[in-house]
Amino acid sequence: MRTALQEQTPLRLLGVYAHPDDETFCAGGTLAKYAAAGADIMVVSMTQGEAGQIRNAQAATRRTLGRARAHELRRACQELGVQHVLCLDYGDGKLKEFEQRTLVGKVTEIIRTFRPDVVLTFGEDGVYGHPDHIAVGAATDAACALAGDPEQFPEQLADGLSPHTPGRLYHSYFPRNRHLLMDHLVRWLTSCDTRFQGTLDFVHGLVFMANETTTLGYSSDHVDVCWYPPSFYIIEQGEPATSLYLILSGQADVMCDNPDGSLHQLAVIGPGAFFGEEGLAYNRQRNTHVIARDSVTCLVLSPGEPTAFAGRGEEARFAVYPGQVSAERVAATTRIDVSAYVQRKMAAVAAHRTQCPITPDLFPETIVRELFAHEYFVRMYPRIEMETELCLTAPMRDHTPGNATTRFASEALRHAAMTYAGAAEGNFLLSTMISVRG
Repeated sequence: MRTALQEQTPLRLLGVYAHPDDETFCAGGTLAKYAAAGADIMVVSMTQGEAGQIRNAQAATRRTLGRARAHELRRACQELGVQHVLCLDYGDGKLKEFEQRTLVGKVTEIIRTFRPDVVLTFGEDGVYGHPDHIAVGAATDAACALAGDPEQFPEQLADGLSPHTPGRLYHSYFPRNRHLLMDHLVRWLTSCDTRFQGTLDFVHGLVFMANETTTLGYSSDHVDVCWYPPSFYIIEQGEPATSLYLILSGQADVMCDNPDGSLHQLAVIGPGAFFGEEGLAYNRQRNTHVIARDSVTCLVLSPGEPTAFAGRGEEARFAVYPGQVSAERVAATTRIDVSAYVQRKMAAVAAHRTQCPITPDLFPETIVRELFAHEYFVRMYPRIEMETELCLTAPMRDHTPGNATTRFASEALRHAAMTYAGAAEGNFLLSTMISVRG
């Protein structure tokens, strides 16, 4: 709990991550929200991310990638309103090889220098098992526990630093979401006044976004890139609608059946064109054939993994395995509503040009707001204690002869009534409960 003196100074928030762009994906909306509220924020990346992808050859080469990503980190933090940025160079992909005390010592030094009230970092799963994420999370956990101990890293005290223990420590958390990116896209596509035709930049960006959202658990689609040879029936008229398609390369004929069994051509579609959305939107069978004119590659979004025994045609069954979200091993303790800051988060994502081939306005605002409206955390310190009572006030036993009714204090009754009935009905239910019980 912050003291009266601390309440007069801005909240200090520290985020410790492994690579540039981790800060945006893990907590970009939260950082923007607290920065807008006046918090003093520092973001640390333990590496320059030099082993990452190069998705934009104009933005970097392998030799310059580390410097480029360090610059992108500063730009992204500007978009989020973060005031302090530190990009270290411990070696992308090498953090697990370091002596743990080296990393712990550096994070301890940062904590003692910046003196944060709240620290954000990775959990022990590293979001999706990344060894660098796991190493940074473990080092930050240890540093938060040791930074207040004057016997730990005494050389830092000799250099003028003093012990400091952050008030709270949180791990970023990505609950597996049952929502489908496919469904969001279908609703948007069928609401457009004219048929949408995406640019190559949109195609590139959506492939990236589909993979990122499923990896991080924002959506639970099965994402695939499929190649179809010339004359292949990608979808057939009359068969059940199960997947949404976006053409990445090649051209396809949109055909429908004539009464005599011949085919009638309706259109030719190419890169940037979606198909399959109408059957999904209205839960009906496919109304056309889509046949590869030449070699066609598609991004395919499905509610589950395709089976190896799917049939084709009007009687087709078993196209995909039912989508399942596995049980969570831990649960979030904190959910931050960042819906008002989603566009700032998207601007920060776009600032990481070498990694994220998008622009802030590439996708409809309705879709990004639905996907990224909340960010989740698990509070690690101070631990949330296990409750030992169901109510705020312990129940009292009425030992009047012949009456073994358990009575709750009036505060507990009011709490229950207002919680379950709502403020408008709370007083009525409170009086009713008292009269019945009393």
